[in-house]
Amino acid sequence: MQSPEASTAVSPTRIHLTLLAFADEVVGTLARLIAYVGALALFAILALAALERLPDWHDDAPADKPGWGVAGRSHPAFALSRLDSSEKTASYTILRHPEGGRRDVLRWADEAGRPVAELEIYRQGAGFDVTRPAAADLAARMGLGAASPLEQAGLIDTKFGPVALFRPVGPGEGAQACLGYLKRNEEPALQISGFSCLGNTMPGRRAAIACMLNRLTLLASGNDPKLAEMFAHAELKRRGCDPVGADWLLGHANAQLRGAL
Repeated sequence: MQSPEASTAVSPTRIHLTLLAFADEVVGTLARLIAYVGALALFAILALAALERLPDWHDDAPADKPGWGVAGRSHPAFALSRLDSSEKTASYTILRHPEGGRRDVLRWADEAGRPVAELEIYRQGAGFDVTRPAAADLAARMGLGAASPLEQAGLIDTKFGPVALFRPVGPGEGAQACLGYLKRNEEPALQISGFSCLGNTMPGRRAAIACMLNRLTLLASGNDPKLAEMFAHAELKRRGCDPVGADWLLGHANAQLRGAL
């Protein structure tokens, strides 16, 4: 039989052990609760990240991507030598793409503000779509519908070599008023294109385009030695604005070029 003194000594020890066990249980429960909440938060973050990557099932259109933007701080890289001092200066717009590429666009308009000619030098970048038809946007730039078909209308000889001409398919005022043109170069990756409504006859319109291209000069290569070399070689082949020499319409060759694009 235990003495009163022994009972008094044992009771506080049992209470202390009970309190310690309870404290351990509370700490363990809190730790498990924190881990559970943390796991839920992690799953929520992963779910939100997955939702952001999923396509929008309510809209079949592709997500908007940054496209061409006006580069207001860039300096012109090209110019046209003037035939006389009375010529009006064309508007000059520089566009850049986030994935690379640059477009230098020169435009001319008549007194009423209607566009009469355009010259675009497109230095291709990573965003260039090689599957896109060469003359895909010429119709829209010529003021026609984007879906308007074009047919090749011969070749002209320029200091850059042969340049393909295009005209709208079918009768109408627009079909005879303007000609589109396009020249692609591989090294450097360069595309020269545009349109012209100048000239009263077909030979005159072809000559006007050839004259414009022969007058195109390089102001700055942008540390691109291939571009500088291309224009240096082209200058060696430069001709004057001679309607006869520029009109390079080949009968048999152009018959093979006909057809909608």
